[in-house]
Amino acid sequence: MTQSTLYQGLPAYLTASQIAEQVKATLAEDIGKGDLTAALIPAGTRASATIISREEAIVCGYAWVQQCFEQLDPGVVLHWQVKDGDRLQPNQTLVTIDGDARAMLSAERPALNFIQTLSAVATHTRRYVDAITGLPAKILDTRKTMPGLKLAQKYAVLAGGGANQRLALYDGILIKENHIAAAGSIAAVLKAAFAMQQTDNIQIEVETLDELQQALEAGAKSILLDNFTLDELRNAVAINQKRALLEASGNVTLTTVRAIAETGVDRISVGALTKHIQATDFSMRIQMIL
Repeated sequence: MTQSTLYQGLPAYLTASQIAEQVKATLAEDIGKGDLTAALIPAGTRASATIISREEAIVCGYAWVQQCFEQLDPGVVLHWQVKDGDRLQPNQTLVTIDGDARAMLSAERPALNFIQTLSAVATHTRRYVDAITGLPAKILDTRKTMPGLKLAQKYAVLAGGGANQRLALYDGILIKENHIAAAGSIAAVLKAAFAMQQTDNIQIEVETLDELQQALEAGAKSILLDNFTLDELRNAVAINQKRALLEASGNVTLTTVRAIAETGVDRISVGALTKHIQATDFSMRIQMIL
């Protein structure tokens, strides 16, 4: 993978400069005044290394890895053998790295931290996507992300075959029960949302079929069905008659997701994609080049 193609697959909300700043802050946090252990290696020593997978996974995060090594050694060369979204097998080589040994050792853990976390999100997402294969519903993420990694994790959801809900509070309106209570009614809060004319991305959360009917009568075009039973979801689809986009949410698991998709909802949002993850196991092995 060349430098010119490194960032081609990124969504519009995530730029190369954002990744560079994120990596810069991470390296500063870890290295601080200097890597005392890496200083044990003679200055100018060259090294070669490989990063390999220890388990089957969907890979994500190569741009972050690239930045970790490049920021500490501008002359480093990385030869990638995979791209984000690829399925990895155990002991598969992701990338070979040639550069300064000290810089390589300092970059190792931050680079692995990024790729193990983002690959975990991509892998978990793919499990949900695979679980509803053949059905039209889409798997979406939520705002339940790690602080400072929101956009990176949402990109990892895309790499896993999922889709993004709204990115953040600025990216759309999601009216929840407290907003409805504060505004006085579903009709009142939707009227206020439509009057803002700042976004077409307006969604309202409902907790009962009666609230669903109220939202539809008030003109809602996107409705989140919170913690509905399977029977309630099926009834909601029948009541809706394709007037609004229906999204199921609340305690969705790999065990239940297919049955939810079979009710006919359009989307299923899953907080577990970004918060219930176990880091993917990667390893870096280094060889000295004199």
